Amino acid sequence: MVDINALRQVKAFARQDGAFMALLWIASFLFSVLMPESSLGSLLALATPFFIGFRLKQFRNYALDGIISFRRGYAYVVYSFIYASLIFAIVQFLYFRYLDNGSFVATIANTAQVLTPMYEQGGLNKQDIDASLSMMMAMKPIHWAFVFMMQNIFIGFLLALPVALAYRRSDQQ
Repeated sequence: MVDINALRQVKAFARQDGAFMALLWIASFLFSVLMPESSLGSLLALATPFFIGFRLKQFRNYALDGIISFRRGYAYVVYSFIYASLIFAIVQFLYFRYLDNGSFVATIANTAQVLTPMYEQGGLNKQDIDASLSMMMAMKPIHWAFVFMMQNIFIGFLLALPVALAYRRSDQQ
């Protein structure tokens, strides 16, 4: 049986923490775009599971008196990723639409040219690589934002498993 009040509580805290996680991702994205030679953007992105684990622990201890089931923890982390992904997608769309001026796609094109010999050694032919590259270059900002949003949500479903497992706590412990 689903407890509506418990679900409402999980979603309320997840919205709040999803906004904080979106800020972490925005900072990571800006560091990656504005200072690509720095590894700070990647480090901030890799901090996501630790950040959401910390926030889950705070939720567990503050709102639930130190007791949380795996299922509620999993729902909390997934909802947090969904809310963060929505906010982050809006920011990415605005960046790609108004600030990027094609530099993101140019970076992908340059990377693809460098990696083309490796792809060919792996069995791909040049026509397939060129077709994929031209398809990516034709994508609009809304498409890029949507692709990244779906990727983040998918990663959220996967990362929620170990995080919820690590921070579950029953009243028997």
